[in-house]
This record gives sequence, structure tokens and C-alpha cells, in this order.
Amino acid sequence: MIEIKKIGTNEVLAKIDADTLAGADLSEMRLEDADLENADLSGTKLDFADLNRVNLKNANLQHASLIGAHLNDADLTGADLSYAEMGSDTQAHAAMLLNSKLIHTNLSHAYLHWVDFREADLSKAVMNRADVRHAIFYRANLTKVIANDCLFIRANFREADLNHADLRDCHFNDANMIKANLSFANLSSKHENGFSVINKANMERVNLSHAEMNNIFARSVNLHQANLTHANLKDAVMAGAIISHANVSDADFKGVELETVTMMSSNFSNALNADVPGYKKNIR
Repeated sequence: MIEIKKIGTNEVLAKIDADTLAGADLSEMRLEDADLENADLSGTKLDFADLNRVNLKNANLQHASLIGAHLNDADLTGADLSYAEMGSDTQAHAAMLLNSKLIHTNLSHAYLHWVDFREADLSKAVMNRADVRHAIFYRANLTKVIANDCLFIRANFREADLNHADLRDCHFNDANMIKANLSFANLSSKHENGFSVINKANMERVNLSHAEMNNIFARSVNLHQANLTHANLKDAVMAGAIISHANVSDADFKGVELETVTMMSSNFSNALNADVPGYKKNIR
């Protein structure tokens, strides 16, 4: 049995069977520390509910509404949050999942606008076609995440780990990716003539070693002091990009127009197929 309490009180309003939660309205209720492993919460309304430290392993939260809910330190390993609504146009009304576990969690098609995932573990999570604009992933673990066709516009990935992440056909315009680890990440496309976008993203000191970035749109991206060793940047659009003081050893720039790229103190003689304009060849 699960105890339901109203937020702000310790009064038990009800004790209900976890098997009857699907489609229920539990908005603003206290469920902290509850054991809801394998529970069916599909379509359940949990807006502004207290779900801190709750056990939601392998729970079904398809189409659930979690706007403004607190899931800090919660365990959502293997849970199905596809089509769940957790975000908001207002940051203060978005869900919070600080230090939560979302390993192998399904977040496909979820609305995650402004959701706070700081220091959460999303390793091997699936986020295909999710709306993740403005979301916060500061120091989060997203290793081997599968997130195709996602909107990460203005999201904060500062110091996040996206090692071996599958990020094909995603939009990262204006994202904060300072000191993030995207080594071996795939930022290419699944489609002929498709592309990912990182225009105006701040990727200062980012690790993109061995990353797949062919055909990417990277206009005015900041790659100051970035590690681009062995990265595949074939046919990338990089007009106005900053690649200063960066390590470009064995990075493939075949087909990249470098005329307007800032490349001060980056040794492009160690890069592959870099067509450096003559007047820039002696820039250091």
C-alpha cells in the first residue's frame, strides 16, 4: 500500500494499492521514498508532486504528467517515460531530477523543456524525438545515450559526459557545452542529405576526439581549446567558427571552408585534408 500525503502536511489522506494508480490524479501529493517499482502510472497526473527518493524502477509512466514534480535522488532505472510531460515554458514549473538515476530509461517523445537533470545518471537512456530545449544537464552522465532527432536548443551540458552518445540529427543551437566530453559521440545523420546543428554553441574546451561530425552545421560555434583529435568533420559548415588554441591533430576537414574560421594557435598542419587559405598558413 502507498501512503498519500498532501504537500505541507504529514496527514495521511489515503492508502492506495499501487496497482490502481494508472490514470489517477495525484497532483501536489507527497510520495517521497515510496516504493513504486514496476508500478503502472501510465497517464497518471503527478504535477508538482513530491517524488524525491522514490523507487520507480521499471515503472510505466507513459503519457504521465509530471510538470513541476520533484524527483531528486529518485531511481527511474528502466522506467518508461515516453510521451511524458515534465517540462514547462517557465523554468520554475519544470520537473527537477537532481542526482536521479535514469539508466536505460525511455524518454522518447517526452516534453522536457527546462527540466533539471543536474548530476543525474542517464547512461544508455533513450531520448529519441524528445523536446529538451533549455534543459539542464550540468555534470550529468549521458554516456551511450541514444538521442536522435532531439531539440537541445539552449540546453546546458556544461561538464556533462556524452562519451559514445548517439546524437544524430539533433539541434544544439546556442547550447552550453563547455568542458563536456563528447569523445566518440555521433553527431552526423541517419539520412542522406541530413545533418545535425550546433550553430553558436559554446563548446570551449570540449572533448570531441573521434567524434563523427560530418555534414554538421557549426556556424559561429566556439571551439576554443577544444580537443578535435581524430574527429570527422568532412563537409561541415563552419562559417564564423572559432577553432583557436585547439588540438586538431588527425581531424578530417575535407570539404570544410576555412576562410572565415578563426584558427589562431591551432596547428592545422597536423590536420587531415585541411584547405587552409594561403594568408592563414603562417598564423600562430
